[in-house]
Amino acid sequence: MKIAFLGPHASFTQLACSQIFPDNDLVPQSSILDCFNAVKNGEAEKAVVPLENSIEGTVSMTLDYLYDFEDIFIETEAVMPIAHHLMIHPTNEDFEKIISHPQALAQTFHFRNDHFKNMETQDFSSTSASAKLVAENPQEKWAAIANSYAAKLYGLKIINSNIQDFEQNHTKFIVISKKKNNLQLDLPKTSEKTSLIITLPEDHAGGLHQVLSVFAWRKMNLSKIESRTLKTGLGNYFFFINVANEWHSILSENALEELRSFGANVKFLGHYKEYLLEG
Repeated sequence: MKIAFLGPHASFTQLACSQIFPDNDLVPQSSILDCFNAVKNGEAEKAVVPLENSIEGTVSMTLDYLYDFEDIFIETEAVMPIAHHLMIHPTNEDFEKIISHPQALAQTFHFRNDHFKNMETQDFSSTSASAKLVAENPQEKWAAIANSYAAKLYGLKIINSNIQDFEQNHTKFIVISKKKNNLQLDLPKTSEKTSLIITLPEDHAGGLHQVLSVFAWRKMNLSKIESRTLKTGLGNYFFFINVANEWHSILSENALEELRSFGANVKFLGHYKEYLLEG
């Protein structure tokens, strides 16, 4: 079975993917969009992409693609501790630019502000892509922020370890596919949830309250609610909602029916378990 992941090799997503699918064919993709397209086009049966970081919050592109792509569902969620390291080519210790994924740069802001306050930074598609670029261009005065596996794979020298701004730095990864599976893994389980995307028929006073009341009177706990712009005009949003705990066939289905009864568009992304990974 082919599993797509946000690459290249040695990305944090690959580290997560290799724990979730230790015996499958892992296929790197250059972007989160490519991961979604790989599943949509049948090039991979599933894909692993980042959804949220404990420091920087939701990965907006992942949320947008969950809305944009029809018939793509979440099979499970996995949480992994994240450690960032500053690394250079061993033959070039004099660097003038730090490159990495935007999330990694944001998660190490205070370290960089304290030690490399005026140094230029540049965004790349993944942490491992930045490490690979530094390895392949020893003549350039670049340093990368990535994980220790990337440093080992690409032969880079770590000059500063664990540079993330907060010790409790974790990222949630999701497994997406065309199937409404509740993926069972031989890993420590932490919680169970249902993910929905809800779009209101129009922007009117009390609209969001009407949505929330559907869950409130049923005593269904919402562990997350986040709005994202629909990109169709100011004030137009969709809402990403996580409902905590087990899926109750009657209670939960009735809640969805009530939402649809007043014109809300409800996209069911899946009911699944959350697992813990090793960093």
